[in-house]
Amino acid sequence: MADHPLEYLDEPSLSFGAGQRLESPKDGLFMFGPLAQDQAPGDVRYGVVGTEAGIKLFRAWIKAVRSFVPGMTSESAQHRPFPGFAEVFGVGLPESPLATLVVKDDEIDTALMIADRHLAVYRTVEVYASRIARYMSEEEQAIAVWFVVVPERIYTFGRPQSVIPLQLRRKSDVLVDSRMAKSIAKTPSLFEEDNAAAEPYLYEVNFHNQLKARLLEGSNRAVVQVVRETAIAPETFLTSDGRPIRRVQDAATIAWNLCTTTYFKAIGRPWKLARVRENVCYVGLVFKKLVSAAEEGQACCGAQMFLDSGDGLVFKGAVGPWRSAQTHEYHLNRASAAELMELVVRGYKDWHGRAPAELFIHAPSSFNDEEWAGFSSVVPGETRLVGVRIRESNGLKLYRPGQNPVLRGTAYLQSSRAAFLWTRGYVPYLKTYPGREAPNPLRVDVLRGDAALKTVLEDVLNLTKLNFNACIYGDGLPVTLRFADAVGEILTAGPVQKNQPPLPFKHYI
Repeated sequence: MADHPLEYLDEPSLSFGAGQRLESPKDGLFMFGPLAQDQAPGDVRYGVVGTEAGIKLFRAWIKAVRSFVPGMTSESAQHRPFPGFAEVFGVGLPESPLATLVVKDDEIDTALMIADRHLAVYRTVEVYASRIARYMSEEEQAIAVWFVVVPERIYTFGRPQSVIPLQLRRKSDVLVDSRMAKSIAKTPSLFEEDNAAAEPYLYEVNFHNQLKARLLEGSNRAVVQVVRETAIAPETFLTSDGRPIRRVQDAATIAWNLCTTTYFKAIGRPWKLARVRENVCYVGLVFKKLVSAAEEGQACCGAQMFLDSGDGLVFKGAVGPWRSAQTHEYHLNRASAAELMELVVRGYKDWHGRAPAELFIHAPSSFNDEEWAGFSSVVPGETRLVGVRIRESNGLKLYRPGQNPVLRGTAYLQSSRAAFLWTRGYVPYLKTYPGREAPNPLRVDVLRGDAALKTVLEDVLNLTKLNFNACIYGDGLPVTLRFADAVGEILTAGPVQKNQPPLPFKHYI
């Protein structure tokens, strides 16, 4: 047990334009603007794909966020009005996109209402993906980010377990089913038409994940932001008694979040950590069961690498029987662990010109001996390798006198290698706890290698401030693990491509 088992870690500050520092992303962007980019960014170069009605709603939303969007009435700093895109980010968001690609409602319905969900989602994705792919191969104007605006029925019926109402259902026009497709995936047919008919069954029945996965295939890789019509125009879609069919955040919060991820995907990082330990690399392990796996336990492994600058890359690793039927944990064999970590180290060297001084591997499970030996075998001798298990825990609660819960940043040091860290809790800057129930901590264990526990905890808290997919004060999980499921789902949403190069993190969120 540590001499002082209860610690408080200071809230990490962020760095914005002109090197100015502040805790809050919203206030920092409003007062100082985003980080200076290496090159003058110019206007956001974006394209939009949707139905005529969806594009009309999207253009109205673009017009709205080019101006002031009032915020909720609140004393908390988490609810701020949105001043306007150019006022926040210092770059223009043109009212008219560089490319507008229209899809027809009957095209969507013809595909989406097929009774066979694999075929339905595949063909619905094709309606959108084919237009983007054609534009990217034929047109010269580069698009930095594509907005894919989808009607609510795609969200409703474009997910696993979705069922089309009987009166809307259309019969499939192919003879291949899921079982036959798995067999063909294992042993391709001599007939090309059978192989082609089996292709839809090799993809996940999820419109969002499959769209992103398919637009990463080939050499023209698109950066995509999927937008539901109900998110940007909730007042347009009402129930019979006049209420929105879907509860969403207030307009200013949606503007902050969606515009921040737009800036990140199209221009660059909006902020970075003010204080970082230089020459340190953080890696989050990603495992996901394959959609088209012919055998149980088959999974794809990947790694999310985040640098001390906050930049991120995603590496696709090997496919194999990584999931244990006994423990339900995922572990690589020695050769595949070495192969994956070699990609990470090479990626870091390509970025920095040298090996990292420290390399932390974050995972929600433990590391077995064979796996760790593989990681260690390719890490340079000058690099200190540390394995950290990070899991959400409800096994310990802390309570403070009064009405407010435990402070975010509170840590209970159980031993020299294990602690509970509250990344959720009361935030003095916000004058509130952005939650409802008593906050649960993260359980952080240093399982392999040596590192000061408090340093590991400070790193984890720092990494909760690098969610560029939203504009929030702090996340509950470090970015190394926050998007692990999302990244894994896109990595495995279709047939695994061999030799896929590491891609920037923005392709996966």
